[in-house]
Parts: sequence; structure tokens; C-alpha cells
Amino acid sequence: MSGLGERAVDLVPPGGLEAKLALGRPLRVKFGVDPTAPDIHLGHAVPLVKLREFQDAGHTAVLIIGDWTARVGDPSGRTSTRPMLSAEQIEENAASYRQQAFRIIDPERTEIRSNGEWFGGMGLEEVFRLAGSATVNQLLRRNDFAGRMAADQPVSVLELLYPLMQAYDSVMVEADVEIGGTDQLFNLMLGREIQAHWGMAPQVALTMPILPGLDGVQKMSKSLGNHVGVADAPEEQFGRTMRIPDAALAEWYRLLAPAEPAPGAGPAVEDKRRLGRLIADRFHGPGAGERAEAHFNRVVRDRQAPEEMPEVPLPAGTVHLPALLADALGVASRSEARRLIAGGGVSLDGEPVRELDLDAAALDGRVIRAGKRRFARLRAGG
Repeated sequence: MSGLGERAVDLVPPGGLEAKLALGRPLRVKFGVDPTAPDIHLGHAVPLVKLREFQDAGHTAVLIIGDWTARVGDPSGRTSTRPMLSAEQIEENAASYRQQAFRIIDPERTEIRSNGEWFGGMGLEEVFRLAGSATVNQLLRRNDFAGRMAADQPVSVLELLYPLMQAYDSVMVEADVEIGGTDQLFNLMLGREIQAHWGMAPQVALTMPILPGLDGVQKMSKSLGNHVGVADAPEEQFGRTMRIPDAALAEWYRLLAPAEPAPGAGPAVEDKRRLGRLIADRFHGPGAGERAEAHFNRVVRDRQAPEEMPEVPLPAGTVHLPALLADALGVASRSEARRLIAGGGVSLDGEPVRELDLDAAALDGRVIRAGKRRFARLRAGG
């Protein structure tokens, strides 16, 4: 197997990648993302790292931003229909995805395409032709659909179109190889069939393992809160990495830092620290990991305030603390802020605070802490 196939779970057909490489030309290696959320996390990074390996070997990365497939929603791993996003939400997310993907792949060797280029102007006759290139029997073989049908749960006609749309992307960009997670194998294999239907040489399907989230069990997902974002602050990346269960650590190293020595037999905490530094350095530059570790030691281990923190201006008069936490310190909502206060998770100069309404003048210059890692210095008269 070619070194480019290392760590792959599926590589179909057997010997297919070697045959493509033997063509003696740069391959077109496709990876698609649907901008259904504003951030890319480390779970997305696994196939992007593989895409970068192809780039470093001289091949062309074709990054498809699925602005039209996002309107349908990928049914992979779903037990219900995804909610449909607005065009505005999709475009905002797409802009963020493009920027964040280049923290991993080389922009100079990347061809960025949006599948709205071909689906946006597709007429009904072309839709008929695409729909006629596969059968319902083929689509219902997909585990997600078969399981929902067996449980008498609805499967929309729109969802049946999704695998076809992803497959047609491969036709339009003339993909030689498509990379995806193991949950994408059906879609990648359908891409081979649809390419053959259009008279093209079928792509090689290459799937990468699914990175477990911070819980060590479920797939990394922002909706589950078990993720590390590639655009997160280095302190946040390091701190979240320290939460990885020991049992998941070897897999994180294998998928995110394959060139690094595997975790040793010593204390897992040291390997977590090393990985946290590597992740912060990768996405924020050399030295970011060391600074993030120092921040972690001071704030989490030693329970001290960070050396640097943002200043939050306060309006004159009474300050409603839940509103301040939600609006200025990143707490998810005012109700969540109230729960945090009630549980003793909010302090002023190290002392827990229970009051919801405080005088701004009395808060001037004090350090507020919400949870483990949110700090700010309060300034009255802002």
C-alpha cells in the first residue's frame, strides 16, 4: 500500500490508489465539507491532515464547500431529518470554513469549489438525469436509511438526494480520490458508480477513522460539546486536550500527530500535555503551546488569575450579573449564568458571589471568574 494510504480504514478498490499514482500525473483529491456550523473542529482535521499529505506529495487538493448539500443536510449517522439552514447562515459558515481549513491545508495547492456552481443553475431535466443514475434500492442500502425505515422513522425524499449530490460533485471536479470519514463510505462508493455512469474513471474511496470526542466515546461534535475547535484560543485547546480520557489518547496521537512518538508507559498526563502543546502550536504557531501550558498551570492547577485578561467596562448603576456573564464573558445564556452563580462557579477576587445584582462602583478593578477559565477585570464608568 502507498504511504498515502496509511491510517486509512477503507481504501477501495484494493490496489486502486497505486494504479492512480502510476498514471504519473498529479491526482485530484477531493474532500467536501458542508458548512452546517461556523467552526471546524479536530474531527474535521483528521481527513484534512490526510489531504495535506497528498498535497505535500505533489497532488491537488479539491476542497468542496457544500453550500447546496448543506441545504439538504448529510444524513450520515442521523436518526432523524436535519433542520434546514438559511442561505445566510450557510454563507457565513462557509466563509469561516474556508479560513479555518487553511490552518491545515496549503492554500497555494488547493482548488476551492462550491457545489452551488453546478446545483444552483441545474434545471429540472438535469435533476431527472441525476435522479435516474441510481435506484431507490441502492440508496436504501445505506445503514442510516435502512435503520430508520426499520424503526418506522421518516426518511425524506430530499435526504435521498444527498448521496447523489455528493456523488455528482465527484463528476463535476473529476475526482481521482475522495477522502471522508468511515461514516461517508456509502457516499464515496456511490461517487464511483455515478462517475462510471457519466463515462469517467471511478475515484478511489479513502476513509479515515472517526476521532472520538473529549468523552472518548462519541464522535466529536460541537452539538455534543465534546469538541476542540481549530480556531479556539490556544489556552482553550490545551485545556480541553487535558480532558481526554487516557483510553483515547493513543488514538488522538495516531490520527492528529502521526509523526510524533506514541504515548509511553509513563503518566498519561505528560502525554496529554505534549499533545496539547502540539495542537496549540499547529493552529497558532510555535510557542503557543508553551504559553497555553503556562496559562493552564497558573489558572487550573494553581488556581490563580491569569497574568493577562480582558477588561470589561461596566455601565453606571446596578449591574445584573447574569447579563454580564452572558454578554461579556461568553457564558451560553443568562439562565446558564444563574446556574453557574448558584453552584458557586462565579467569584470576585477569589471569593464566590451569590448576588445577582451588584453596584458597578463596588466592582471597579475587581477580577471576575466564571467557571474554570473565564476571567476578566471589571472597570466602572465604561
